[in-house]
Amino acid sequence: MSVLVLVLAVSAACCLGFGFVLQQNAAEKAPLSDFLSFRLLLDLMRVPRWLGGLGLMVAGMVLGAIALGKGEISLVEPLLATNLLFALALSRHQTRQSLGRQGWAGLVLLAGGVTAFILAGQPRAGSAVTDPLRHWLIIGAMVGAALVLTTYGKRSRLSWGPVLLATAAGLLYGVQDALTRVSGIRFSEGGFTELFTGWQPYGVLACGVTGLVLVQSAFETAPLRMSLPALTAAEPLAGILCGVGFLGDRLRTDTGALAWEASGLAAVVAGILLLGLHPAMPCGTPEPQLATDYQRR
Repeated sequence: MSVLVLVLAVSAACCLGFGFVLQQNAAEKAPLSDFLSFRLLLDLMRVPRWLGGLGLMVAGMVLGAIALGKGEISLVEPLLATNLLFALALSRHQTRQSLGRQGWAGLVLLAGGVTAFILAGQPRAGSAVTDPLRHWLIIGAMVGAALVLTTYGKRSRLSWGPVLLATAAGLLYGVQDALTRVSGIRFSEGGFTELFTGWQPYGVLACGVTGLVLVQSAFETAPLRMSLPALTAAEPLAGILCGVGFLGDRLRTDTGALAWEASGLAAVVAGILLLGLHPAMPCGTPEPQLATDYQRR
């Protein structure tokens, strides 16, 4: 594994984790009338804390894109999932909560799961699938699943809605990561002409903006502990599926390796859930005060 890819991916995770916490701090105070509306982004742009969080998230995405250009998506995605560790670190600073058994268990599971998956799978580059049908089938499945989750999330926005919206955003971000890698390959082969004559960079933009609206709507209606675990778990799983499905990423497929890879991914998801549900994560503002607190800003 390249040390440069490791540093880039972990730095991206750090920026993403800090950015998500700052964004949720601001979004939880937005009026519920902005739910699942692009107007929510326009309103949040007037809040300095949210802009700071957005800046960190963009920096994380840029660092992640560079890492994706230098390493396989199946390697970078598990490392990006460690953003929850940095989110928890900032949340602990805000809430003064200790890690406790739950926090340490989540940390060990997440870090151990990422390590087990990478060591067992040994992600490496292969030949990308040129058949566009494979691309559209996998991307269509991810986008279709995100659409279904968003539809149900809109109907139950104050119960399971935030979890469903965050999962949908995670799927879109996973697709965005895959399209970012394809866009980087096109740029390296033919410059800006080759890049912008393909549909992939526009897909990156569409997934990014739509995912941002979904994430902020999830942050707006529930504590961070309900939305961030789902977002953090869905993105690497979708990205790895795209990487293996059509980007040509190769993993070891012998019985022992597959068992360790599956165990590693299961440990990652379990660690994400434990850390995301940790008491240090912000609890949010009671619903009746949301609009009032936002207006006071």
